[in-house]
Amino acid sequence: MDRRTWLATTAALAGLSGCLDAANDADAVPGDGTPAPDDGTPAPDDGTPAPDDGTPAPDDGTPAPEATPTPEPVHESYETTEIGVVSEDGSELGSVTAAIADTGDLRYTGLSDTDSLPEDRGMVFVYGSVADRTFVMRRMDFGIDIVYADSAGTITKIHHAPAPGPDEVGNDQAYPGRGQYVLEVNYEWTTRHGVEAGDRLEFDLG
Repeated sequence: MDRRTWLATTAALAGLSGCLDAANDADAVPGDGTPAPDDGTPAPDDGTPAPDDGTPAPDDGTPAPEATPTPEPVHESYETTEIGVVSEDGSELGSVTAAIADTGDLRYTGLSDTDSLPEDRGMVFVYGSVADRTFVMRRMDFGIDIVYADSAGTITKIHHAPAPGPDEVGNDQAYPGRGQYVLEVNYEWTTRHGVEAGDRLEFDLG
């Protein structure tokens, strides 16, 4: 074998030996800075949520709960009492928190200085004895029910009094009845609760 043939043969064997080492080195340790081949298969999802980085969660369309509004005070300077209405067979028909008008000035003013009345509020006019009386709608801004009751709280008469019309004072809207107590509530409140004459007001004036 001449020198040229011997060098070519030796170079070929050396190159083949290097390929075999790279392909069959079972002891090679990954992580030498060479990236692993990407075969397009996504990494498995093990169900573990991603860490919270402070980014707000996506809006799923569910509305946030509304804050409960603070009720506006009604008749702050008055004492109040809870008045329940009970039918003749003892069934509870409804109840309101009523401002107590038990002096001449308070009875004269009544609800005329009130802009509106919540459904669960009212005013009770207290007198010393049973008598014939007449209530009017002077300077009223909304309609009311006027409920007369005797000394035991038994309802004797109910009026449905609409608000005065434009340019009307309300003095011409007169609603007579007989009683020691007169309860004023929102217009047709008694109809909505099935209250009738003969039913009874239950309350404590202290």
